Amino acid sequence: MSTGRFVSSASIGSTSTSSSTQISANVPISNTANKWKRENDCDEFVGARRSKHTVVAYKEAIYVFGGDNGKYMLNDLIRFGVKDKSWGRAFATGTPPAPRYHHSAVVHGTSMFVFGGYTGDIHSNSNLTNKNDLFEYNFQNGQWTEWKFIGRTPVARSAHGAAVYDGKLWIYAGYDGNARLNDMWTIRLTGETHQWEEVEQKGDRPPTCCNFPVAVARGCMYVFSGQSGLQITNTLFQFNFKDKTWRRISTEHILRGAPPPPARRYGHTMVHHDRFLYVFGGAADSTLPNDLHCYDLDSQIWSTVTPAPESQIPSGRLFHAAAVIGDAMYIFGGTIDNNVRSGDTYRFQFSSYPKCTLHDDFGKFLQNRQFCDVQFTVGTEETKISAHVAMIVARSQFLRSKILAARDARNVHFEKLFGTTDVRLAEQPILEVQLPDAQPEAFEIVLNYIYTDRIVFKDPFSHKLVLIMMDVYQLAVQFNIPRLEQLCVQYLEFKISKSNVLDALYNADRMGLTLIKDYCLGFIVKEDHFYNIVMSAEFAALEKPQIVEIIRKRLNPSKHTTDMKYDKTIGTTLESDMAVFLKSGGKEFCDINLVLEEKIIPAHKSILAARCTYFQAMFRSFMPADNTVNIQIGDISPSLEAFDSLLRYIYYGDTKMPPEDSLYLFQAPCFYGFANNRLQAFCKHNLENNITYDNVLQILEASDKMNVLDIKNYALKMVVHNFSQVAKLPKMQDLSRELLLDVIMAIADMKVENKQRIHDTFISQYNDI
Repeated sequence: MSTGRFVSSASIGSTSTSSSTQISANVPISNTANKWKRENDCDEFVGARRSKHTVVAYKEAIYVFGGDNGKYMLNDLIRFGVKDKSWGRAFATGTPPAPRYHHSAVVHGTSMFVFGGYTGDIHSNSNLTNKNDLFEYNFQNGQWTEWKFIGRTPVARSAHGAAVYDGKLWIYAGYDGNARLNDMWTIRLTGETHQWEEVEQKGDRPPTCCNFPVAVARGCMYVFSGQSGLQITNTLFQFNFKDKTWRRISTEHILRGAPPPPARRYGHTMVHHDRFLYVFGGAADSTLPNDLHCYDLDSQIWSTVTPAPESQIPSGRLFHAAAVIGDAMYIFGGTIDNNVRSGDTYRFQFSSYPKCTLHDDFGKFLQNRQFCDVQFTVGTEETKISAHVAMIVARSQFLRSKILAARDARNVHFEKLFGTTDVRLAEQPILEVQLPDAQPEAFEIVLNYIYTDRIVFKDPFSHKLVLIMMDVYQLAVQFNIPRLEQLCVQYLEFKISKSNVLDALYNADRMGLTLIKDYCLGFIVKEDHFYNIVMSAEFAALEKPQIVEIIRKRLNPSKHTTDMKYDKTIGTTLESDMAVFLKSGGKEFCDINLVLEEKIIPAHKSILAARCTYFQAMFRSFMPADNTVNIQIGDISPSLEAFDSLLRYIYYGDTKMPPEDSLYLFQAPCFYGFANNRLQAFCKHNLENNITYDNVLQILEASDKMNVLDIKNYALKMVVHNFSQVAKLPKMQDLSRELLLDVIMAIADMKVENKQRIHDTFISQYNDI
């Protein structure tokens, strides 16, 4: 429940505008992304094993306060320095808080603030009580001070959440000894007057709960799961500090086809770093999982973090504590199997790569409607909706056949009109495709899914959403987009309720959607639904055949299940479709030629323009008349292999490439105008971790061509130190005369350095005689 000082990671390199690009050549780096590492244990005499404690971060150390060791409560303050990796007792003066656990601790300025918790003698089961006191510990002088208040105070509590925002301490929920709470209080941490204020909360607030973590990010406090009795869920809640409004984040993963949130749990930790919330541990339905989950605040998607190779992964635990220093998370202690208190410390190295903008780039491109080359005429009112051929044909075989048919019809028209089908692109009218049976609003949702893999509603609070999603489902079936079908099924199963199920049944019957109709019938006849539904005015207004079906279903419910069956593995993603499209499926739809080393590489204008402002500006302002673009990255022509890696990144966000390609592409994000420097970050990481004697000659050659001097010098040193192996590589014979001379000079320099070192050692020893 503790929150430390959350520090964003440092920026990942930059490109130089000069002819020589500077890249750190410290190879390999010591901290591998997503790697767990066990740190030095805390000695028992310092104060190790415990759970239900707090951990906060201040400068280059974590501070652990309180908890229990299985026998009695603690009020010691111990410190772990992350640089020297040593444990010790923190210097303290004054009167500390009474021993306690399930308290909270936060950092503001140069002080730690400890609030509430459960105190007493657990060994003799006496004087046990919750507290609502507030203590300040000043890190600079080690002084403990208890705050005194005027006016009302929060009810005493433990297992609550605490956060710092806008110079205030915010206390939320917890357990008062009799019941779980969901009230909120705040107090300013500066000034002479100390007065609590109860917060009037708005919106969809969480149920009463305890033993949950909170994290602060982007002006909001996040609460995930916790103990809420029968109401315990794995829902993530967001509280906006400025408007004091709660929001439940529950269905976004369905609309994005993403994995569900972590299983419901309590006694876990949650921290914020970069654009992610990280959840670890806790008790999840009688298990102690040790997987790490992260929630992307930008995409609103949960995922499970795959640990790096050779990770020392902590065992499952609950009532541990965590804090963030720099680009790493530290967890300490907790209760592990058989109710044993732990005293171990683990470090998790975050991955701070910029987010993949593939979905966002394509989504914005659709919204802007630039360079559209197909127009759909939708519905009986013939609504005109523009799009891009390349995106459509990459994702739907049905629409691909429609577009090909429209293109064939246009060619027949050209043949009659001009006597040829070879008409300049600029003079060709936009393709028109008729979709008379589609609903425009549903088609727009499908179109947005095609570009982004997400379902987005214009009005997310409309009472017609269930009916709209049934139209979307019908189009997904017709257009042969299986994954969208699955999303619609999941969403409808989530959203159909007693208030809208009869409308859903009527429309499913009318549209011939058997799967959804059967689900609605099963939902209606469930024991706790049936009476309220059949007594409603909507039921009385149903047509006779539907009433008969409901009665028969009620009398014989076992024939059908109430769950709609769907397979989450069915269907393809945006990335997989675009990968196939680039490799083999999009050749006949290419409309631009890219030329590199006299080789013509066909491509698609809309995809290039969606991902690169360089191409977007070119196609808008000065498109070459011959539809041909010569490829450069700054002043450098990349290798064919490197440009193939670049196209994979543009089309489907792929970052896997050999290290030598990374060197060529390091400047590509700036030159081509990508949305962020994600590719650059991967290139840098690739270079720092993957130069070996097997590929060092390719790196040497590329760094020489790119004039990246520090990487070239590093490669030369590696060649020299591994010369017996490198000299046998076939690539050695392909090096230019100039590079061979560089290798010879590097060998000579090494021999001179070695002779000088031997001479200096001899002189030093002679002088000591």
